[in-house]
Amino acid sequence: MKSKIQFEDQENLLKRINKILGQIQGIKKMIEEERTCNQILSQITAVKSALDGVAMIILENEASRCFQTVVDKNPANKDLALKEFITLIRKYSK
Repeated sequence: MKSKIQFEDQENLLKRINKILGQIQGIKKMIEEERTCNQILSQITAVKSALDGVAMIILENEASRCFQTVVDKNPANKDLALKEFITLIRKYSK
């Protein structure tokens, strides 16, 4: 059930990742400027939230395209495909 992200999702994900990279650079600058802990932690929280958003897009892609495709092609593989999808979710949620 290994899958690649289709191009239309890839473009969206790359935009999000570039924004996250900018936020991380902003955090670095805030530390260099000795900004308050509250300000820095607020930006870290924003980055974590943005990364969660990227992960959800990838999980949704896996569920809607890959998992469903496997099941549609061969319903007998449903249990294996579901097990692999659950494993993916568990990896992400650690």
